[in-house]
Amino acid sequence: MNMALDTHIDASDDALLIAFGNGDRLAARTLTERLAPRVIGYAARLLKDRAEAEDVAQDAMMRLWKIAPDWRTGEAKVTTWLYRVVTNLCTDRLRKKRGTGLDEIAEPEDGKPSQEAVLMQKQRVDALNSALSTLPERQKQAVVLRHIEGLSNPEIAQILDIGVEAVESLTARGKRALAQALAAQREILGFEDDTA
Repeated sequence: MNMALDTHIDASDDALLIAFGNGDRLAARTLTERLAPRVIGYAARLLKDRAEAEDVAQDAMMRLWKIAPDWRTGEAKVTTWLYRVVTNLCTDRLRKKRGTGLDEIAEPEDGKPSQEAVLMQKQRVDALNSALSTLPERQKQAVVLRHIEGLSNPEIAQILDIGVEAVESLTARGKRALAQALAAQREILGFEDDTA
């Protein structure tokens, strides 16, 4: 059993998905443990609601399992496909909620930093989430995928179904808008200008 687990841990996302499509349940578990935390984090940033993000991630993973038997290696990366599904599910949920305020969520605390550091980090996260919520939806999706999730522009282009140049434009405009929205809060958020 350990040898099978070791084999799965080293396997690519494609190989795990194909193995699940052929009936290997351990492959599904390994792939879920690998991908679910990432897509939950992405969805939580878009939706500002951890419980909804978990629902979206579960729905997206179920869709992934349904297409597993028909997965064709080389057409898209598993993560690209999954992020695209999550993006679409989040967009659908946000459209349904339009006109109602989204509740702010507290970010989970990691480790045991000082209370001042915890407060400062929470203020920074809140300020970023607030600034992100002012962006047009496509800009927000592109900025989060690029600068928070760390995906490449070509991957984002596939997820959002747009060209790479459009991704570059969205992220550049989004970053400028965020910088402008956060500029007045630099000192409050502990980002004093070192060149002063």
